[in-house]
Amino acid sequence: MSDGSPIGGFNLDERSRAIFREIVDTYLDTGEPVGSRTISQRDDMNLSAATIRNVMSDLERMGLLDSPHTSAGRIPTHLGLRLFVDGLLEVGGLEERDRLDIEHRLSSSEKQLEDLLTEATGLLSGLSQCAGLVATPKYDTPIKHMEFVAVGAQQALAIIVSEDGSVENRLIETPAGMPPSVLLEASNFLNANIRGKTLAEAREDIQRATEKARLELNELTARLVDEGLAQWAGNTDPSSTLIIRGRSNLLEELDAAEDIERVRLLFDDLEHKQDLVQLIELAKDGPGVKVFIGSETKLFSMSGSSLIISPYIGKSQKIVGAIGVIGPTRLNYARIVPLVDYTAKVVGRLMSS
Repeated sequence: MSDGSPIGGFNLDERSRAIFREIVDTYLDTGEPVGSRTISQRDDMNLSAATIRNVMSDLERMGLLDSPHTSAGRIPTHLGLRLFVDGLLEVGGLEERDRLDIEHRLSSSEKQLEDLLTEATGLLSGLSQCAGLVATPKYDTPIKHMEFVAVGAQQALAIIVSEDGSVENRLIETPAGMPPSVLLEASNFLNANIRGKTLAEAREDIQRATEKARLELNELTARLVDEGLAQWAGNTDPSSTLIIRGRSNLLEELDAAEDIERVRLLFDDLEHKQDLVQLIELAKDGPGVKVFIGSETKLFSMSGSSLIISPYIGKSQKIVGAIGVIGPTRLNYARIVPLVDYTAKVVGRLMSS
């Protein structure tokens, strides 16, 4: 970024960028406000404390720095951290020991999907010293079998069996007088079209197939097919799709009362799992690691927390979930971003194999 081009709408000259980067790097490392004297003592700065103070004042007026309490030092604001992450952060490669640890821990044994994701979340939590989290659609596992079983005069049980052996069922209403042959025909139609597909893929294919087969299918059969699939579409409990590990990491090194209050608020945020899942859905809009900082989201505006998250793919080679870490805004972004990115890629590879 040495060409002087704008960063995030801010026109910072080379000197301002260097000072701003040094302030953010030092703050992320120490957690303490950074003063002009500290910056002036850097061997590569060659600027007086007075000159640095003037630049810091300019950066504060831009909203990139803040003066906590009566301290003479500055800390980056959430806007400043966003500018740093988007334009000045230098992300290196993942250390070999971390790469090997991730590969070994996640590939060492055969795991069910939930076990794999729980392991990956705990692994990220340990390596980042933050809370790890993962969200995944409950029904991304390919379907093995689906059928309808009559359980009453106007009720049937829609049963779905996934390739991982899990079984789910829903009770649905059926029209009065529906003959048993309709249940059998609907079951046969579904199994001919959905085996080996995820629920999302199955719904798309079934919708197309039923449109083509309307003339062949009994109207009651087509209605039963639609009703059966609808029981799993959009009605799942979001809390069941979210795994959070390592909350205790957020309790370490809490010195000030405001730090304790921040973590308390974050724990409250984590309890609102539906909101969190909705935020994680944003990470699934496209590939690559995404960073959400503090007040940028309604969910974390009070606790001042950051979420670093990356989508991962499933057997369908489509994005099906997201995995990442959550913690204070004072994170080691340069280390955690590649950590999350690589873990998401390994999880996707294992799910696709």
